Amino acid sequence: MTTDLLQVEHLTKHYPIRKGVFSRVSAQVHAVDDVSFSIAEGETLGLVGESGCGKSTTGKAILRLTEVTDGAIRWRGERIDALTASEMRRHRRELQAVFQDPYSSLNPRMRAVDIVAEPIRNFESLDGAAIKARVESLFERVGLRADQMVKYPYEFSGGQRQRLGIARALAPNPRLIVCDEPVSALDVSVQAQVINLLMDLQAELGLSYLFIAHDLAVVEHISHRVAVMYLGRIVEITDKRSLFESPQHPYTEALLSAVPVPDPARARKRIILAGDVPSPVNPPAGCRFHTRCPYAEARCKVEVPVMRETAPGHFVACHLRGGEPVVA
Repeated sequence: MTTDLLQVEHLTKHYPIRKGVFSRVSAQVHAVDDVSFSIAEGETLGLVGESGCGKSTTGKAILRLTEVTDGAIRWRGERIDALTASEMRRHRRELQAVFQDPYSSLNPRMRAVDIVAEPIRNFESLDGAAIKARVESLFERVGLRADQMVKYPYEFSGGQRQRLGIARALAPNPRLIVCDEPVSALDVSVQAQVINLLMDLQAELGLSYLFIAHDLAVVEHISHRVAVMYLGRIVEITDKRSLFESPQHPYTEALLSAVPVPDPARARKRIILAGDVPSPVNPPAGCRFHTRCPYAEARCKVEVPVMRETAPGHFVACHLRGGEPVVA
């Protein structure tokens, strides 16, 4: 039986827009609105959606890199969204990140050995020899050589830099790693190597991942469950098999229709969505997808759909789908 490490409850993050001489708040950017999900031990939750839908903001809020506007974040049952910096420190080593750009996320003035050793020195009291031995072990674990420890980030290839970032994330022995588009900046062949490395590390160390991405093929390969996000809200969440075989939300259907099919004999009808994504400064009333949804009804324009369980473990926020509403 799995145990939830992380619970995100009605997470909301708004950014104020200030104008004028007195910097008065004139509007709000609705980056994330009422998002809820959980991640179990040893589980990978894929978080997918178009650019600007709030995926990365959600990850930053979980890591406490940005403060939440409303809602709760619970780590091992303890609420962490309101902790001070000193109170949060004891949780930092268990919550780590792998960022999208493997170059800008590494200090160009530090050698690789110091980049990986820094979190070890930060959380543990070990002598230099023990730290060096730990770093060598981490290099070997992520597929780097020990003689590369003296190099600077610019001396590594893109894939090697991302392996270095993964080694840094592993250094303090975390339980959850937020992977924010970790392979989108890499070549396709290197993407597969990094994804397989993350899966091997999960099997070996029992890690949990929040895997943020826009590439559904990658998400299908690595995730156990998938949450689909649109304009700051989660519209569907279920296990990956159910999502890819029986999507329930019109937005999910449109996303899946754009995934290339490797078999040329199989045809897939492409769903072209009308219009552009609305501005998060002034999101539509009712269902936020109704301005582009081919099935939108009158109630979609005024009534916010609640998350409903349409099948065991399959939740969708859509007026067109029946099911039991989720009790908050």
